[in-house]
Amino acid sequence: FCNNPLVGVVNNGLRRGFLSFLNYSGLMTSRPNQAGVHRNLYDRYRQVFKGLLTEAISSMQDVFARSDFLLNLSFSPLMVPLWQTALSFKGNTGKSLNDAAQLLIERKDIDEDQPIFSFINVMGVHMPYHPSQKCIERFAPHVLHNKQAQRYLRHFNSDVFGWYAPLSSSIDELEKATLDGMYNAEVATQDELVGTFFKKLHESGRLDNTLVIICADHGEHLGEKRLVGHSLSLYNELVRVPLIIRDPGNDLPRGTTVEHFVSTRRIFQTVLAAANLADEVEEVLTLAQSSTSDPDSGTVFSEGVPPRNVVKMLHQRRPRETEELGCDQTRRAVWRDMHKLIQTGENGLELYSAFEDPNESLNLRDILPERVETLQEQLHTFVSHAGVMVASQEQADGFDDPEVLRRLRDLGYIE
Repeated sequence: FCNNPLVGVVNNGLRRGFLSFLNYSGLMTSRPNQAGVHRNLYDRYRQVFKGLLTEAISSMQDVFARSDFLLNLSFSPLMVPLWQTALSFKGNTGKSLNDAAQLLIERKDIDEDQPIFSFINVMGVHMPYHPSQKCIERFAPHVLHNKQAQRYLRHFNSDVFGWYAPLSSSIDELEKATLDGMYNAEVATQDELVGTFFKKLHESGRLDNTLVIICADHGEHLGEKRLVGHSLSLYNELVRVPLIIRDPGNDLPRGTTVEHFVSTRRIFQTVLAAANLADEVEEVLTLAQSSTSDPDSGTVFSEGVPPRNVVKMLHQRRPRETEELGCDQTRRAVWRDMHKLIQTGENGLELYSAFEDPNESLNLRDILPERVETLQEQLHTFVSHAGVMVASQEQADGFDDPEVLRRLRDLGYIE
């Protein structure tokens, strides 16, 4: 259930592996379906016609994604309202959750003992910010009566480049309060929709047999450290994300809080184990086990590769800030014990106390050089291991498609 246009609209290979893919962004959205359901003649005709139309529209949308000129044009303030509304830039959270609930509850032609994996991608918290009135009143009431805040928000919502670009100077107090409040209002708006989804599953009895994992692939910079968006750092604002698990099997007892660092990469093994599909190695890495279990031995890694198309625009429009903050450099980070080390490019090093300094305001690099050296060695080991690809006999279709690989590089998923 995809609300992300970078996946639902642009063909970058990320749709592979799903038996059913429903897209809620772009000009052509998907109609809910049930895998395995037999369709009548009209449904088949409709499916073929829509497939042809979708292919044509997707080709046009894809041209914008691949052309630097058209991509820059789409970022202009005059174009933003068009693709925000007509192209459903953030999808439709409510509809996708409603469709997901219906399909999970009905399970047409699916055996009761057949596990279903559903991935629901919610985009509502992304910029631009248009939360519900009720949530604005609760989290950003000043925006309703402060003209200066309203002007700033209108400009911010239409300035797509500003969602990625580093700031020339520190953000002022009113702007920061406006972004924080509107972001929180968006989170609350999405939270209500997710709550309705869970209520439907609960009332149907399906929730009692469903492993629920709520997580995020990134956080958001809202002016901290002169950064905005989620493409150019590995600071806590981006990488310290929520991870909530509701486990009906009680392998993770209700109310348990895991104190040590946990990597979201282990969600993969957790899902496999829940479906009884994990092998012995994968079983060790599942999160649904003892809260004291830590196969990562307290060490977690993160890597951030800035999207090429964003870097190109940054060099054109904010060259000084881009170089000053290293926004065009690959970043890697390691957490271990009490510290976190961030390496930007080859030489940029930052060391922070992971627990005592969550805002990462005091760089301990020169104070604890031995700790820096130890964590650097672990980063080098991580990079050397991550660079080794394990060959598989069963590659997905298009695995080595040059166009798919190019788009993944442009988006920052691979180097």
